[in-house]
Amino acid sequence: MADLVSIDEYNRMVAAQMSENALQDQIEALAFDLGWKTYHTHDSRRSNPGWPDLALVHPTRGRFMVRELKKQTGRVSKEQREWLDALTGAGVDAGVWRPIDYVTRAVERELTA
Repeated sequence: MADLVSIDEYNRMVAAQMSENALQDQIEALAFDLGWKTYHTHDSRRSNPGWPDLALVHPTRGRFMVRELKKQTGRVSKEQREWLDALTGAGVDAGVWRPIDYVTRAVERELTA
């Protein structure tokens, strides 16, 4: 008989396999469906280091947020943490999303809050 896994175990397995690019694609598609506009700098080599990967604005709900996207085991750099802290300190909704946040629908809950 095959071993069954719990929903939590399944979510962790799916999240562990998701790349940062796949996460971004999924989040951008979800955001679009929910009426958000998104911005991502595709080539950041000539930009100051650390700016979050994704900026999202909902024009009719008056919401703005920025998110650093990381694969499940990815580490936030010093520069990224400094930007996130500075943005949060200035009142911007800033944070980090990982695949587990998408898989468990935490991203969707944040976008619809």
